[in-house]
Amino acid sequence: MTGTTAGGAPPDGTPPAAASFRDSPTARTMLPVRTVYAEPPAAASRRGREILARFPGAQVIEVDSHWRIPGLHGNEDNVDRWVRVKGETLVLGERKTLTTRPNGRSADFIAPGPANGCAMACAYCYVPRRKGYANPITVFTNIDQIIAHLGRHIARQGRKGEPNQCDESAWVYDIGENGDCSVDALICDNTADLIAAFRQWPTAKASFATKFVNPDLLGLDPRGRTRIRFSLMPASDSRLLDLRTSPVADRVAAAADFLDAGYEVHFNLSPVVLRPGWHDDWADVLRRLDDVLPHRVKRQAAAEIIMLTHNQDLHQVNLGWHPRAEDVLWQPDLQQGKRSQNGAHNVRYRNHIKAEAVQTLRELITTHAPWLRVRYAF
Repeated sequence: MTGTTAGGAPPDGTPPAAASFRDSPTARTMLPVRTVYAEPPAAASRRGREILARFPGAQVIEVDSHWRIPGLHGNEDNVDRWVRVKGETLVLGERKTLTTRPNGRSADFIAPGPANGCAMACAYCYVPRRKGYANPITVFTNIDQIIAHLGRHIARQGRKGEPNQCDESAWVYDIGENGDCSVDALICDNTADLIAAFRQWPTAKASFATKFVNPDLLGLDPRGRTRIRFSLMPASDSRLLDLRTSPVADRVAAAADFLDAGYEVHFNLSPVVLRPGWHDDWADVLRRLDDVLPHRVKRQAAAEIIMLTHNQDLHQVNLGWHPRAEDVLWQPDLQQGKRSQNGAHNVRYRNHIKAEAVQTLRELITTHAPWLRVRYAF
């Protein structure tokens, strides 16, 4: 029978394996999963079995489709449990349609993501608009098929012919459009598998934005083939709007560690919410970046500026669980209607207001963080 010494080391003197952050109390608090809705093939898959083993006390409910779950999607009563559903509920499905879409803004392409939904509760998140009243994480268990699809797509592109705003030489694939890959990594190895795959593709680079600092990602050895984009905003906005996320100061502090671990580290100034005093608070954010970040991070950093886009249906949902957020998110005097590509009725800042705000933020960057290259503003 093998064991450990009183100090925790194995008898042969080798150091014990490092504990995984996803097994920590912090991670368990983020995802105290009690109910798993699962498509049968997803539950029976290798990845599905691994996930269910992580949550042995959860009730597993068989469903025909991860998109249509009675009692979860479209249930107005869930508004009162908005945050609880995000942590206590998990959905397992298979991604049936594997499509990589052109983008050209943040990335060259949007990859078929390994999950959608999120355990965090950002009041402006667009994903729940499509699901209706509930937005827990749906994990797609057919990760091998997703990776194979990406490998074929990357091979067809060949080498990138000329630089663009996405990258100088690599085709950039956003792998986390409808979720947060750092949080997804608390559930299973889908994020790790994607990072390992991109490590082998010299003409491509993975990219994802995050509001959650997951130290497990530091051990994945991306070798420069994954770009992590830490989303930033003034701390007062984050406390109001970014519920269940890592503090903004922690995201900034993590940048050097992730760079040293082999990631390319960029920043999303996102979303920029216009309210009294917003420019002074964003100046503070930029001054902190300049004060805290070491030169090696600044030398390779770039930023995206993303102005707030909101949604009429989400506005109504938020009034049911977090009305204070709508005091700053819903401002009809500043906003105009915008029909999205998927037909949703969104609102964004009026054209001249948005243009002036973007220019103001660019000037603040020039003044307080002149090293921060802006890749694009939207």
